[in-house]
Amino acid sequence: MVVETAELQSELEAKGELMIAVSEFDEPLEMHLHDTAIEDGVITIQLTDGVLTFDVDEVVAFWHHTHSLADFGLED
Repeated sequence: MVVETAELQSELEAKGELMIAVSEFDEPLEMHLHDTAIEDGVITIQLTDGVLTFDVDEVVAFWHHTHSLADFGLED
């Protein structure tokens, strides 16, 4: 999957948060509209203890991240 910068930005703005798989990381990352900037093909995520920066070209997949009642042990 080739991820385009404009598509990723558009989806992040529409959904407010996305999960992304990045080739250099073993676990998916969570991006939020309030802490993520995508400029000139570079993604910058502001974390509580630093900044994570990588190229959009390193993103191999993205999806909308949701939660359910079961995720929190609150299902009926």
